[in-house]
Amino acid sequence: MHDTLTGVELGCYVYAVLRADDAVTGLQGLDDAAVDYVGSGGVVAAVSALPLDRPPGRRSEIVAHSKVVDALASSGPVVPIQFGSVLEDVEAVKRALLESAEERFSDLLDGLDGLVQLNLRARYVEEQVLTEVVRDNPAVAELRARTRDLPAGSVHPDLIRLGELVSRAIDDVRSSDSNAVLAAVEPYVADVRVRAGAGVDHVLDVALLVERGRRDDLEQHLEDLAEAWHERIRLRLVGPVAPYDFVEVDSWA
Repeated sequence: MHDTLTGVELGCYVYAVLRADDAVTGLQGLDDAAVDYVGSGGVVAAVSALPLDRPPGRRSEIVAHSKVVDALASSGPVVPIQFGSVLEDVEAVKRALLESAEERFSDLLDGLDGLVQLNLRARYVEEQVLTEVVRDNPAVAELRARTRDLPAGSVHPDLIRLGELVSRAIDDVRSSDSNAVLAAVEPYVADVRVRAGAGVDHVLDVALLVERGRRDDLEQHLEDLAEAWHERIRLRLVGPVAPYDFVEVDSWA
């Protein structure tokens, strides 16, 4: 289709698939374009017009995509579509996306009904965990004392060995602590997905699929844990967000 004012060829940018009854009006997506819905049976795709000569990829577009999908998720179950998915027109959305997989989309939406995704991140208080490592590992304590007076930035075998021992010790502590966090939240959730993390302070980054009716219970439980663990572990809960971690969005691109 063409923009009649500019003559630019427009395609359909796809955000998510949802039930027709859960469509949210008044949303704006990439380039502030109005979000519309293309239907097939009981499911619809949320779309907006986007010039075909400019593939999406800017940070502002990623943010706009996420805002639309999360807004839809607040209304009901959604299957997020991978960022950057553009089809040539409405008929292509119906034919290539919806009609070819309507039953599968319906099954996914049924499986997500009444559930929301929350993201939990656990981080060490770095000074505290390093203090524990030195206290509980004589070899680390000895090497630390031996290398304390070495010039800053120097390369010394003992410093290399110290770094290796500290890294290994933190990995051991992290394994135990991440299991403890998981054990604490699992009774409150329907499913979990552990996500990759990095850094000395990393304990656990996990996506939680939670029944809407149990969200308050989970949040209260995490507040209690945060109070109990605040000296060594900090917890941060974000959401609800669309269930990106519980749907294989790449397969719909």
